This record gives sequence, C-alpha cells and structure tokens, in this order.
Amino acid sequence: MNLEFSIWKTNREIYLDLLNKLSIEQLNHIPNGFKNNIIWNIGHIIVAQQGLVYRLSNCPMYISKELYSKFKNGSQPNGIVTKDEVDELKLLLMDLIEKTIGDYNSDIFKEFHPYQTQTGFMLSSFEQTIQFNNYHEGLHLGVILSLKKFV
Repeated sequence: MNLEFSIWKTNREIYLDLLNKLSIEQLNHIPNGFKNNIIWNIGHIIVAQQGLVYRLSNCPMYISKELYSKFKNGSQPNGIVTKDEVDELKLLLMDLIEKTIGDYNSDIFKEFHPYQTQTGFMLSSFEQTIQFNNYHEGLHLGVILSLKKFV
C-alpha cells in the first residue's frame, strides 16, 4: 500500500498547491460549457474518499454531513464557497490522508461492503478502494486542469 498512499499524497499536494495559488473567485468560477468549478471538484474528491473508504467499511467518516451533502456524487455547486470553507478543505486534503493511513495501520477496516462504481468498477476491499480512489482523483485533476484554463 505504500505506493498507493504515495500516489495519493502526491495528488493531494497538487490540489493543495492549486488552492494556494488561485483566488476565491477563480476557485468558484464555472466557465461556459462546464457544470461545476475547481472548488467543487476538490470538495468532491475529499467527500468521495470518505464515503468510499469509511462508509463502505462501516466506519464513521471524519467529515460533517453538511460537507458530504455539499460535494457528494450528483451534487452541483450551490453558491459561493467562502475563504473559511476553502481553508477547511485545505486542512482536510492532507489531514485525511494521515488519518486514513493511521486507521489502516491500526487495522480498523475489518468490514467492507462491496460496491460497484458509476464507472463500472467493482470494489471488494479497502485496498481496491484506495486504488480506485487514486484513479478517481486523477480524473478530477484532469477536469480541474481543464477548468483552470478558463479562470
């Protein structure tokens, strides 16, 4: 799992760098032809990881129900994300990696409910879920880089 966790950290460092370099206006802007913005994509990868890893393992998530609802699958940007909310997402980006690795090393993921993703992947274990999560975050990084060209 060391490689998977390393890839995940690298992806999240790229996201954090974008959050630090872009303005609130740039993060919230939805360009013509797009249905979401950069900050929604970053919020989404955070809540998706929590849902995939923790919810499917029947473990409590480290995020609020409100945050989960705001960025879950099927949601769309709803209003402007504030500086305080961006700061929270910045903290969660890296903090949740450390919490997940710590929980993995503490062997809390004993149970897993198999899940088929919208893209057709069948997830049957924690390890498969982390691998899929890296794929999912990579897809959203591609979307963010496309959005960045228009902000």
